Formats: sequence, structure tokens, C-alpha cells
Amino acid sequence: MERVDIAIIGSGVAGISAAINAKIRKKSIVVFGQPDMSAKLTKAHEINNYLGFYQKTGEELKNTFLEHAKAMDIEITNKRVTNIYDMGGYYSILANNEIYEAVTVILATGVSFGKPFQGEEEFLGKGVSFCATCDAPLYKGKDVVIIAYNKHEEAEADFVADIASKVTYIPMYKEEVEVKEGINVVRDTPVEIAGTKTVEKLILKNQEIETSAVFILRDSVSPGQLVPGLKLDKNHVAVDIHMKTSLPGCFAAGDIAGTPYQYIKAAGQGNIAALSAVGYIDEMNRKKKTKA
Repeated sequence: MERVDIAIIGSGVAGISAAINAKIRKKSIVVFGQPDMSAKLTKAHEINNYLGFYQKTGEELKNTFLEHAKAMDIEITNKRVTNIYDMGGYYSILANNEIYEAVTVILATGVSFGKPFQGEEEFLGKGVSFCATCDAPLYKGKDVVIIAYNKHEEAEADFVADIASKVTYIPMYKEEVEVKEGINVVRDTPVEIAGTKTVEKLILKNQEIETSAVFILRDSVSPGQLVPGLKLDKNHVAVDIHMKTSLPGCFAAGDIAGTPYQYIKAAGQGNIAALSAVGYIDEMNRKKKTKA
């Protein structure tokens, strides 16, 4: 795939707002996320503080936003981004084991609530993974565990079940689990990922499970793990008023950029991030012409 102007990571309100404004400024984009935008928005019972949309459900807002995006030919690439690297002048993005390139990046992944499990960061790449479909082939014929925070991850469990010897699925959500027969569903609380050089077991509140891998499928990856070298402000990405992060050409918007966690604020920040990214690209192009 050829290098795009702006890669938008996240398809929630901030991400779609950024995409719309980037399109208006005639920049090439790729948007990574879920086709239904975000589970958080869809589940919202009633929203009363979004200007012009009084007493609307999250589902109604989502449909309106997606209609707007569709009218502007904005497509959502349904792939999980696991790493973003600053290459000096552009960014390399790893999504489902495919490499994408973009001049700028807008992070709009939402906020990853809660601390990592004990051992999660220690065994990252050594049995811990944030993308089941990406890394499942590494564990063909072995026992694996999937910790999922959203019902739509059940599709990944079904996929892994055709590769691994045994799949234990731990849902961190309340909805009914509907996965392939043979997948072991466990309702328990993960505490620690343990092993020596690689993952050997998952310790839960009420039991222990021997496993070769633990796939942790959160709605968003911790920004510090997603983008090495990114300056953080506690659980959020540190940004200025223009939504610029500590890395040149990298911007952030929405919940990932801090409180308050409001949809109208996310839309506004998505707009600012897109305009800042456009300005950054235009400035880079001007400098190239001057040197030429």
C-alpha cells in the first residue's frame, strides 16, 4: 500500500471527525477501527449534551455519524493496530501483520482503563499478544488463553480455535458468550501472567491455567505500548492545544488525550487534530519545494 497523508487510529467520534476534516482538506487517509465505530457509543442509553442532538441514543448518533462518513467515501479498515513506529519523516504502522505507512498519525483509540496485568509487559512478545489473528499461527497445536473485553472479539476466538489445540476464552463483559463448540469459556478475574523465559500460565482469582500464550484483546492498547517514545500524562497522551504530541507528525484526540470523556469534546478535538496534521503536511511540502 502506498504511503498516505494521515493514518487515523480509532473509529470512534474523534477518529471519524478527524477523517471527515482530513477528507475536506483533500488529504489521503486510512482509518483503522471497528465498522460500528465503538461499543461505548453504541451502548450509550441517552445523550443530552451533544449540541443539536437532544435525547438521542448512542445507536442513533452512531448511525448519523456513519452516514456522514459514508457520504464522504470514508471507509473503516477493520484491522487491529498493535505498533506504530516513528521512522523520521513518516510512520510505520503494524496492523494484523501488515505494514502501512503514513506521513502523520492521529491517535483516537479511546482510553485503556485499568492497569496492565502483572507480567503483561514483561512477557509482551514472549507469549503475550494484543492481536490473536496476527500471532495465533505461532501457537499452532498449543493451548492458548484469550482475555476479551468486547463481544465482537468472539470472532477472533473462533478463528484461533481452528489453529490452537485448546482455547480458553475469558470474557470481561457481561453479554452472553457465543463461540464455537469446544472453546472453554471461563468467568473469572485474571490476576497475573507467569512464566520463566516465556508465558507458562495465567493465574486467575480462583484458579490457574497452563498456557503457551495469552491474547489480551482490549478496545485500545496502552499508548505507551502502541507508540514507543510517546510522552504520557498518566493514562493519557500528553498533548498541547493543537493536539500535538511529543513526536513530530503525531497527534491525539478524544478520550486518549484526557478528560472529560465527552463525545462533543472528542468531535472537536478530532477536528483540531486533523487540521493540525494537514498544516504539518503542508509545511513539510513547502520545505521540500524550497530545498528543491
